[in-house]
Amino acid sequence: MEKVNAGGLRHGDIAHIITIVSEPYFNIVRLVERLHRHFLDVLRTELRRMDVEDINAVQALLLYNIGEAEVVIRDLKDRGYYHGSNVSYNIKKLTEFEYLMQERCAHDRRSIRLKLTDKGMRLCNGIRSLQNNLAAKVGVSPDVLKSLDAASQALLQVERTWTDFIRYGHE
Repeated sequence: MEKVNAGGLRHGDIAHIITIVSEPYFNIVRLVERLHRHFLDVLRTELRRMDVEDINAVQALLLYNIGEAEVVIRDLKDRGYYHGSNVSYNIKKLTEFEYLMQERCAHDRRSIRLKLTDKGMRLCNGIRSLQNNLAAKVGVSPDVLKSLDAASQALLQVERTWTDFIRYGHE
């Protein structure tokens, strides 16, 4: 007798589903990594165009992610954007080069709030403008919008799967 799991799927069904999903899944994983590297290359190119030589693409992305908000360093780490010493080093450099301001929180002196300086905001606005121009080049036809939405949903599902694995491990 063939084994059936809690969802009512037979072992053979699961193997078939895994085979169907594996190739697109692995393509997405490879593409996400490649897109991230390409995006950093885009930022490097834009930094050169803007004559910004004192920071790198990763630091520019950090500024862009902070944007107009005031954030606590811990929040950047908690959101999963950056890791420990990496974010600390980059924040130190961005403060040194006057792209960021740091303030201790009044209610919790251990927490440090980050805010972009005028120089940081100008760079952030330049990156935002670049992003708007690139988004316009992708196009706004209904088919493109539908494809982008489907891709976004697929990536969110992969993110949820990875987050669950990190939190709960194998089931």
